[in-house]
Amino acid sequence: MKIAVTGATGFLGRHVLRELAARGIETVAVARTPSPPATDAPRTEWVYMDVAQSPVDAFDRLGRPDVLIHLAWGGLPNYRSPHHFEVELPAQYRFLKSLVEAGLSDLLVTGTCFEYGMQSGPLHEGLDARPTNPYGFAKDSLRRQLQYLQTVRPFNLAWARLFYLFGEGQAENSLLPQLQRAVARGDAAFDMSGGEQLRDYLPAGEAARHLVTLAEQRADLGVVNVCSGRPVSVRGLVERWIRDNGWPIALNLGRYPYPDYEPMAFWGDRTRLDGLLALT
Repeated sequence: MKIAVTGATGFLGRHVLRELAARGIETVAVARTPSPPATDAPRTEWVYMDVAQSPVDAFDRLGRPDVLIHLAWGGLPNYRSPHHFEVELPAQYRFLKSLVEAGLSDLLVTGTCFEYGMQSGPLHEGLDARPTNPYGFAKDSLRRQLQYLQTVRPFNLAWARLFYLFGEGQAENSLLPQLQRAVARGDAAFDMSGGEQLRDYLPAGEAARHLVTLAEQRADLGVVNVCSGRPVSVRGLVERWIRDNGWPIALNLGRYPYPDYEPMAFWGDRTRLDGLLALT
């Protein structure tokens, strides 16, 4: 089996490449510029291609893979920017449609928990998508476009809705890197919100394992939550990081307001994911 990965140099992409290498899967990694980072995936073939300006023979240039794991998406972490539906959405659909029309039979695309919008509590795949920010809207629109495309050009689609990921290589403005920098500076306190919001956090390496397992199934899976299934408060998560690492820093709670683009308490229902993982 040959699997291609877009967004291969990103936070999650590096973990996915590592997982594919560990399983001995032939891998094609897609990068925009010919300067891929050092990885521990030596069997990976690199192809340099901008998804937004992909050539007409993109599928052939990728070596006609059996499966594409599509992680690429620009404009983050500004979830509110119109860029997501004005620029990313048409470019992403155009690229993926061209691959399907050229012969791609199996596609896994990462979606987002923001597709659920302001719905609270445990979120399962049977709920209607109600996105309330441009990023969630654009992702959900891409899913719908691809599902319409399936009616005229059949292919297998797995839509992996990611919740909150953390780990090695994540963006510098993410919670954990900010905390680590505060500790490194010797700050006495770490400024954050009240921290009472409940979220679903999953290590990036674990998310990568789930994505590769779903991709290997080569089935029309539809929407699958990729999550821990366990709600945890942001405050509790930060306190655990501080405790586990023995960091001498206090929390300055309430310094920042709660985000207004997400509910106070939501997490993923991973019943469907667990059922699919049990099949392997």
